[in-house]
Amino acid sequence: MKLNPKEFALDRSRQVGPQILEILRSRILSMSLPPTTVLSRISLQSEFNVSQTPVRDALIRLEEEGLVEVYPQYATVVARIDIRNATEAHFLRLSIELEAVRRLAVESPAETAAILEGILARQKHVVSQETYDLFDMLDKDFHRVLYERAGILGLWSTVRRQSVHLDRLRMLNLPMPGKLEQIIIDHQAVVDAVRSADAEAAVAALRRHLSGTLSIVDLICEQYPDYVSR
Repeated sequence: MKLNPKEFALDRSRQVGPQILEILRSRILSMSLPPTTVLSRISLQSEFNVSQTPVRDALIRLEEEGLVEVYPQYATVVARIDIRNATEAHFLRLSIELEAVRRLAVESPAETAAILEGILARQKHVVSQETYDLFDMLDKDFHRVLYERAGILGLWSTVRRQSVHLDRLRMLNLPMPGKLEQIIIDHQAVVDAVRSADAEAAVAALRRHLSGTLSIVDLICEQYPDYVSR
């Protein structure tokens, strides 16, 4: 489970606990550490060259976030993807983002479309399995703009915290044939509708986009039965 140590070198001038937490969270969300992976505290201490305290604290936080399950005196394992939790996160995102894009299509269509188009242009250059991380980062930037432009950026962090299971489910969906290309098509439809100040079309396009992964949740569960919990 050890990744490139240079990529995740700890900054010893800062507290190491929060850094370890972010590294492990990133690995879990990216599926580098897939569900049911056993996390050895001793191995993590050795990897990061730290005492047991920052590792223990990081795992406690991950347990609170529903990303690991701790079995005292036995093991700590990466939690399965909770489909019910993912569905709730999807409902939350729909409730917020559909209203945001509706408002933006009315109040600032040209400005918002220009910003989204810039992100989309960069995303079109990384439609590849070798650049999942960059593609996903730009995808999040695209949606974060909706919150920022609508004046509700404070809700972005709340949505991100609630979407950990949805994010992991989506990472199982991304490698499926045509998924990356469909995201580009969906994003373009949102941009075009916003630019045209067509609020209803923007809402419809974003609804289709946000519902993509959950629309095939049964297929994902069938392909990855050991990774999910229903």
